[in-house]
Amino acid sequence: MYKINPILGLIAMFVTQDIILKFFFSKKTIINNNFSIPKNSSVILAPTHRSRWDGLILTMAMGRRVTNKDSRFMVTRSEMVGVQGWFLKRLGCFSINQFSPSISALRYAVNLIALREQLVVFPEGKINRYGKKLDLKEGLYRLARLATKKTESIAIIPIGIAYSEVCPKFRGTFCLTFGQPFFMDDYLNLTIKEFNEYLNEKMIKAENIALKNVGR
Repeated sequence: MYKINPILGLIAMFVTQDIILKFFFSKKTIINNNFSIPKNSSVILAPTHRSRWDGLILTMAMGRRVTNKDSRFMVTRSEMVGVQGWFLKRLGCFSINQFSPSISALRYAVNLIALREQLVVFPEGKINRYGKKLDLKEGLYRLARLATKKTESIAIIPIGIAYSEVCPKFRGTFCLTFGQPFFMDDYLNLTIKEFNEYLNEKMIKAENIALKNVGR
């Protein structure tokens, strides 16, 4: 149901990365801090969420051209309707009910992790345009913990994304900063609240570096 259409995937990659992002933004910066994808590990990307541009930028920084893997986005059900939903399904996105996730959706996400796909989860759960402190959703923690039963090593990568303006404008700039990956196995003794506080700290640290880069 959520397999990526290879032709549509190539077209989308070309249109978004070679045309739209290059045309709209005057400067694009990726700060990796000697970042490298942990070998022999499943990967969950945990970015801040400030704009609808975030998904396209993350795909450019950590998509097929960089890692030879497509980023698989977990999105809200409201985003998977109409024409937009038709395209998103064929680009590997899948929906989940944040308030009452179904067993099938959880199983599907866990299987993606176990198969070492690049799963993207926005822990804030929605666009948080002004970066106000939010209680992170529980989904990432629950998924990662469930997935530890199916795979031995799960790397979680905190990511900060910032724009030169709060609402990205034509010919503005953006910066994406990778935080230091950490492994779920080392944090199984934490409660959800403790884990989310730790993850949020790492995400904000990465975002602050990105904000400084774009002059905010």
